Amino acid sequence: MKKLWNSYIHASLIKKITVALVIGIILGLLLGDKASALAPFGDLMLRLLQFIIIPLILFTLIVGVNQTNIGNLGRMGGKVFLYYLGTSALAIIIGTSVASLFDPGTGLSLSGDESFEVPEDPGVTQVLLSIVPDNIVKAFVEMNLLGIIFTAFAFGIAISYMRSTEKFGEKADRLYDLIDTLNELTLTVMKGILQYIPIGIAAIIAGIVGDQGADTLQELGGFIGVLYIALLVQLIIYAGILLLTKTKLSRFFGEARTPMVTAFVTQSSSGTLPVTLHAASQLKLNKSLYGFSLPLGATINMDGAAIRIAVSAVFAANVIGDPLSFVSVLQVVIVGTLASVGTAGVPGAGIIMIATVFSQVGLPMEAVALLTAVDVFVGMGATALNVTGDLVGTNVISKTEKQAS
Repeated sequence: MKKLWNSYIHASLIKKITVALVIGIILGLLLGDKASALAPFGDLMLRLLQFIIIPLILFTLIVGVNQTNIGNLGRMGGKVFLYYLGTSALAIIIGTSVASLFDPGTGLSLSGDESFEVPEDPGVTQVLLSIVPDNIVKAFVEMNLLGIIFTAFAFGIAISYMRSTEKFGEKADRLYDLIDTLNELTLTVMKGILQYIPIGIAAIIAGIVGDQGADTLQELGGFIGVLYIALLVQLIIYAGILLLTKTKLSRFFGEARTPMVTAFVTQSSSGTLPVTLHAASQLKLNKSLYGFSLPLGATINMDGAAIRIAVSAVFAANVIGDPLSFVSVLQVVIVGTLASVGTAGVPGAGIIMIATVFSQVGLPMEAVALLTAVDVFVGMGATALNVTGDLVGTNVISKTEKQAS
């Protein structure tokens, strides 16, 4: 038993996750609905990841801020924002183009009994205001990632300033050393959590395979297929961007595949954040960069969700027999890009984005109800691409910073 345990501990994480995926699929096929009994193991994994997010973001960002100057942070922040905005718009264009090529939804029709209540959209203004929390404790309790990032930035910059003063320099240095130690402590706890992730993934996959019937997949299989083709096209573009910055693809995806698979299974960019930060650390990226670019990306950069919006819009237009015009396509690109920021950090953000675009372009909300039937399969691929986009952008910007220095 001890030998088996040691073999498990020393095996690479991606090997353990690959085996976990296979085991999960087999258990789901064998147990069917009874696979839901394994749900607590999956829930525990999600709880562990959520448990470590706050100290990971807080300490990583404070330490990162203190390893560079404010000018560098401002420059990197500008690059991150432009990258996220640009790739989100590109993703919608790709999604629209691929969907227009294959025309998913043609031949299907709405039965008339579909109904869907659209969750409240907080809007861009409210999201921007939430960056500055009116209560620090509330921001941490509600897992307001934008608020936590702002808090870490504010205190990190304050500590950096105090370290440069004669009056508080010594005290601030001691405080920084303490936070740096807490950061290392958090990373040590994270390494322990990573050992449990394969078990949780096996349980979640078993539940998904056991619960989802083949009928749903057959009915909307064309839509799912087109969406995954568009996701693949975006992934190929990522690879091209990485090659342009002279990044070795085997090394990048060797580290990125663990957060990609975790995001695929959990369908949560923020829940995968600890694993994504760990991958960035393994890739030796700029700590002061990825400390804020990845938490920010987990909140506002949703390339996979953007593709989902575009494919869903073309699908809905084909279902009602009224293909999108060129003007409507432009509306989808513009509104979809803004919606990806305006729904940041909101539960069910993907559905809100789709509903927002549908209302602007004049597509039926009943089609949203139809798409929710395969939401789990769509969300898995979209979330995996979201996380990949965050890592690609961070890697590219880290490369440009090294060149600048």
